[in-house]
Amino acid sequence: MRLLSSKGRHLVGVDISTTSVKIVDIQRQQGIFHLKAYGIEKLPLGTVVDKLIIDTEAVGDAITRAAKRCQATGSDAATAVTGSAVITKIIDMDAGLSDVEREAQIRLDADQYIPYPLEEVNLDFEVLGPSLVDENLVQVLLAASRSENVDQRVDALTFGGLKTKIMDIESHAIERSFALMVDSLPSLPELVALVDIGHNQTTLYIAKNGEFVYSREQLFGGAQLTEAIQNRYGLSFEEASVNKREIALPDDYYSEILTPFMESTIQQITRSLQFYFSSSQYNSIDHVVLAGGSSAISGLSKLVQQKLGVPVTTANPFINMTVDPYVDSEQLAIDAPSLLAACGLALRSFD
Repeated sequence: MRLLSSKGRHLVGVDISTTSVKIVDIQRQQGIFHLKAYGIEKLPLGTVVDKLIIDTEAVGDAITRAAKRCQATGSDAATAVTGSAVITKIIDMDAGLSDVEREAQIRLDADQYIPYPLEEVNLDFEVLGPSLVDENLVQVLLAASRSENVDQRVDALTFGGLKTKIMDIESHAIERSFALMVDSLPSLPELVALVDIGHNQTTLYIAKNGEFVYSREQLFGGAQLTEAIQNRYGLSFEEASVNKREIALPDDYYSEILTPFMESTIQQITRSLQFYFSSSQYNSIDHVVLAGGSSAISGLSKLVQQKLGVPVTTANPFINMTVDPYVDSEQLAIDAPSLLAACGLALRSFD
């Protein structure tokens, strides 16, 4: 299983996160992307921990249910490895090399780039374009991941009745989705902060003219809100998760739990932005896009806009797509911010 490669077939995008499996099926109709279907299936607590799949069969069962629910077209899929499980480097190489020669050279020099024995990793490469330092060289993106991370995901999809045709990198999939909506942001901002608020981790991506130029991960996410609900009201994690989604909680929830969580979220965003500003020529951004499951919290985008003083949009990668009439548009509006990776994976059908 190579990373990055494969072309010319219809693929469903499968995003495996800590809390759920998400499947997106996109087709092209008369040159326009069309969201045919999507499905989200919750995972039992502890099934995926720190991006590692602990229970492959449980993930496979969730994939089966999600695929069945959304009646996904075909059984070929694209999925992704993520974060610290992936090493990416851009290296300069001789422009005259063939792909076979280039791969042989990379394998020969692999210990310079990859801190694991070669037999323990899956690697791939892609020529990006001319080198910035020498016209006789080209820039090559090298991607590598521990084989166990790749194999876990391939096995989970197999259990779920799908064939993994592409193993992508999560940040690349998110960037692909972001590119679909960046032109719809008001005033065409040059520098955009995409803040992906996940279960345990919040990732800041900085996009300059639509391309990611920086990312930073922080251990903070929706799990903190769920745990606060648990502790306050004496609920199990599952009960707290359900009540959080359905907002079936006592009147003091907003003042005692939700507002402090939103303020903590803003502190995390501000801190991550300060790290970026300290390492770049910039000291401000033009726009913030909120993504991830917790970004849909009512009032969060307004509060972020108020505190940061810049326009804030909640992510919707389907904004310029036609949507199948069978898709519940109200539910899609709630789910869209958490579907960036799955959407970007489904877009691999059109490389």
